[in-house]
Amino acid sequence: MSDIERYLQAGTRENTRRSYQAAIEHFEVSWGGFLPATGDSVARYLVAYADKLSLNTLKLRLAALAQWHVTQGFPDPTKAPVVRQVLKGIRALHPAREKQAAPLPLQHLEQAVGWLDGEAASASERGDAATLLRCRRDAALLLIGFWRGFRSDELCRLEVERIQAVAGVGMEIHLPRSKGDRDFLGTTCRAPALKRLCPVQAYLDWTELAGLAQGAVFRRLDRWGNLGADGLNPNSLIALLRQILERAGVPAESYSSHSLRRGFATWAAANGWDLKSLMGYVGWKDMKSAMRYIDPTLSFGGLAARPLPGSDAATLAKLSDEL
Repeated sequence: MSDIERYLQAGTRENTRRSYQAAIEHFEVSWGGFLPATGDSVARYLVAYADKLSLNTLKLRLAALAQWHVTQGFPDPTKAPVVRQVLKGIRALHPAREKQAAPLPLQHLEQAVGWLDGEAASASERGDAATLLRCRRDAALLLIGFWRGFRSDELCRLEVERIQAVAGVGMEIHLPRSKGDRDFLGTTCRAPALKRLCPVQAYLDWTELAGLAQGAVFRRLDRWGNLGADGLNPNSLIALLRQILERAGVPAESYSSHSLRRGFATWAAANGWDLKSLMGYVGWKDMKSAMRYIDPTLSFGGLAARPLPGSDAATLAKLSDEL
């Protein structure tokens, strides 16, 4: 790889690069297309998978094809009118509701962390170092993920040397790169210490117990309590989160790693955060992205026969009074 290629590759997020590569392979190998492509061939490709792939997946395939043509110096066939019209027709003939992870409510977070604390206390009494480590790691993962609204890849890339935490005060976290940071300028995030469910204390408890001075914050643990050197794989967080919740007695099938981010956004909106403050704290660049994560608080006063499904704003507000 030449120096130019190395820097060009570094300018694209790893997840995006892998997704684009898979999309190009699908166009060429699975469908049998040829590159450089024409607008008509791209339109035929969309039609072939219109009822098999989601609209978002098709848009990702178009973005990959556009990027390939631009970087190779060819005209972008995805901008052809026929492609845009076919995509519009697919949207009309194959409407689909976008799937979203359910927001993790504060009471479920509290239940999971309470269970982890109980398991940690029992493990400490019987000298079970492996279980104690796992409980401390998982509690810190849940609390930082929730209160900072981090994405799964951001959680897995956290590094000890980029975090400053003071008990009872707060923590400062530097992210060298994130999804919204297209220019790789880095982002500094802060979180306060809380009276309960505190991410700062959970982080300090975990790193002190594990003896972490540098490297990944959240690492794989084997059954004997041996720490891996690398950070957790983002793809493993859904299974890990559901495992924790299920053991804590929380129905977990509707939750994913994005549930922490949506859970915080829903909690913040229910507790009076204005949209501008929430967008700045979580790192959203546009209002459309923010509104996808927020469950609005709807009130019909005394006319409603019963609360709307999924509307737990009152419960969240009550629990937040103690934080």
